[in-house]
Amino acid sequence: MADTSAAHEAGASDGAGPSIRILLLLSLPALAIGVVSALVLWLLDWVSDQLRTGLWDALPHAMGIGSSNPWWIMTVLTVTGFAVGLVVWLMPGHGGPDSATTGLSSPPPPIGTLPSILVVVVIGLAGGVSLGPENPIIAINSALAVFALGRFSRIPPALAMMLAMSATIGALFGTPVAAALVLTGAVAAIKGGGSLWDKLFLPVAAAAAGSLTMHLLGGQSLAFHLPPYGTPHAIDFVTGVLVAALSAVIGVAAAFVFPYLHAGFHALRNPLLMTTFGGLLLGALGVLGGPLTLFKGLEQTGELLEHPGEYSAATLAVFAGVKIVALLVAASAGFRGGRVFPIVFVGVAIGLFAHAIIPGMPLGLAVACGAMGVVMAETRDGWIALFLGVALTGDITLLPMLCVITLPTWLIVTKAPPFEIAAKNEGLTAPPAAG
Repeated sequence: MADTSAAHEAGASDGAGPSIRILLLLSLPALAIGVVSALVLWLLDWVSDQLRTGLWDALPHAMGIGSSNPWWIMTVLTVTGFAVGLVVWLMPGHGGPDSATTGLSSPPPPIGTLPSILVVVVIGLAGGVSLGPENPIIAINSALAVFALGRFSRIPPALAMMLAMSATIGALFGTPVAAALVLTGAVAAIKGGGSLWDKLFLPVAAAAAGSLTMHLLGGQSLAFHLPPYGTPHAIDFVTGVLVAALSAVIGVAAAFVFPYLHAGFHALRNPLLMTTFGGLLLGALGVLGGPLTLFKGLEQTGELLEHPGEYSAATLAVFAGVKIVALLVAASAGFRGGRVFPIVFVGVAIGLFAHAIIPGMPLGLAVACGAMGVVMAETRDGWIALFLGVALTGDITLLPMLCVITLPTWLIVTKAPPFEIAAKNEGLTAPPAAG
């Protein structure tokens, strides 16, 4: 592996950042981390999909009932909560840190906690819990990268963590652009020589390897195709701001409620009680909202966008309301998972609702603004919100209008509370290779 002390010297010698030789040497472990991170994500998805098929297709079919049967939804979610609670309570590692207290760039957990994290995430994804894999899989891949590179190279933990996070984001969203946007603010704040792209070079290389590997493995795509936006009009700015603002306000309201709900569940103290009760509530919400409001939300978002005209405004409002409450319950009750994918579903439902009630509003603009507002409130990151707004619609012609709409929307979320409990994220430190 590359000698990172030499990399540090090369970057610090003239204040110009790392040399081309150091970037090329360190790109080898970066690419390896990208491939391995995507493989781990793909395996996690594959195992959870197999279990989900058994729970929601094969088993109810064998019993002669449908998977949308209310009693089946209640039973599976409650049993899922009980199973997760047992692991968090009794299994060594206890399912890792509470996902409500972590973000995408939180420090990796100890290596010994990874088996329990994998078990609870697989159970939650298969059982229909309204959380995605993003926080836990980033934690898993970061811990593996730090452990492996610490044993076999001189690459420091901060750089290993950054590469694993970038690689996993690239694999999750199917493009290195997502990782570059997420990391731009963090690496831009790093003091030292070199340009922004000197500092982004290795993370983007890892993200590219992760996204390409995921594509080769047949991973799910985030991009959906809606009718082209066409020529911008002044009224589009007005309606776009209204939709993005509504979506952002809903996200901010959820952030205000989150700590109170989290404290209420944790007053039960025993994780078995917390997750079982949480599973029961998730089952009731699943009955209320229907199967489309279950699971992490990516496939369900695709279903909404594939047939946008099949749902009334009232139905879409129910979808959005049920999903955001289910997200809050799952995140508060001790389930392990990320909040980005389910919040995207909420935003798309809000966008489709706006399209249904605002005459003449372009579909792509409504969906992009709905997603952008609530994602911005959840992530506190305008770049990733902007990226998701464009990626969901597959329409780059929306970008100029969305760039303008982000500005007033950001004013709504900038002083709002974070969608995270007692965040322990200390931020990213400068990797030696960055100078």
